[in-house]
Amino acid sequence: MTFFRLLLPVFLLFSIVGCKIQDETTVLKLAHALDTQHPVHKALDYMADRLAYHSAGTMRVDIYPAGQLGTERELMELLQIGSLAMTKVSSSPMEGFVPAMKIFSVPYVFRDNDHFWQVLNSDIGRELLVAGETVRLRGLAYYDAGSRSFYSVNKPVHTPADLNGLKIRVQLSPTAIEMVRAFGGSATPISWGELYTALQQGVVDGAENNPPSFYSSKHYEVAKYFTLNEHTMVPDIILISQYVWNGLTPQQQEWLQKAMDESVIYQRELWQKSTEESLATVEAAGVQIIRPDKSLFMQQVQSMHDALQGTPAYDVLQKIQNLK
Repeated sequence: MTFFRLLLPVFLLFSIVGCKIQDETTVLKLAHALDTQHPVHKALDYMADRLAYHSAGTMRVDIYPAGQLGTERELMELLQIGSLAMTKVSSSPMEGFVPAMKIFSVPYVFRDNDHFWQVLNSDIGRELLVAGETVRLRGLAYYDAGSRSFYSVNKPVHTPADLNGLKIRVQLSPTAIEMVRAFGGSATPISWGELYTALQQGVVDGAENNPPSFYSSKHYEVAKYFTLNEHTMVPDIILISQYVWNGLTPQQQEWLQKAMDESVIYQRELWQKSTEESLATVEAAGVQIIRPDKSLFMQQVQSMHDALQGTPAYDVLQKIQNLK
């Protein structure tokens, strides 16, 4: 029995190996932590269909949703060793690998949604996307993850002062932690899969995310206040293992990138629709939607912009601000 327990991790490793050939078909394993109704999963499913089309069936993507193969951090580590081909991550945890990506977690960097996408589609965005190659994590595309805002269980948040003393769940991002502290809250990193229970049991008083994630996670069942202060616009990034990418032929790389680019357009359409529907649904379920004076929140975190001087993110901030 001990012998088989020792072999089990080996069997699991080979069962999720990033890229393999089956009957002349190249199979890419893709895993993420979101549920199958999320716009990101639907867009990845669309990408898989487009890749099968462009490659005339010679390439296939097998998708493992809902954290089946691990947390976001664990999936990134699997990519780094080539045991998983692709994953979806928020750009916030990526700052641990690419320091300049800290810029996405800094509040109120972008003027509006149009400015945000102008940056992502510019040389600025493209350079950030592939900067992770040095740590074997190549970005293929950005997905829309909307604007992140605060939601709370028992206390409505109208101004930054209302966050004083509240334990707010954040992603494992130093900048996200710094932001919540700047607003006066107590930042508490907790994995996404554990957050519902943490809200329910009072481990945290609230969290921050976009409307579709707030709805699809069912956090609205526990948190009855959603404050649309829209402090950050943190894109999702579709990553591929550099090992796996290098193992593809130039033609296969072209097919995959084309399928990804097509899925970006599809995902943005899904996201806009999902955002509108999510807000309407949670409000109908009894959630109070609060639209605060965002200038109060902006003033509270201006020091975070100033503190970027001397960091890789400061150069990126200047380029973003100068982009017309």
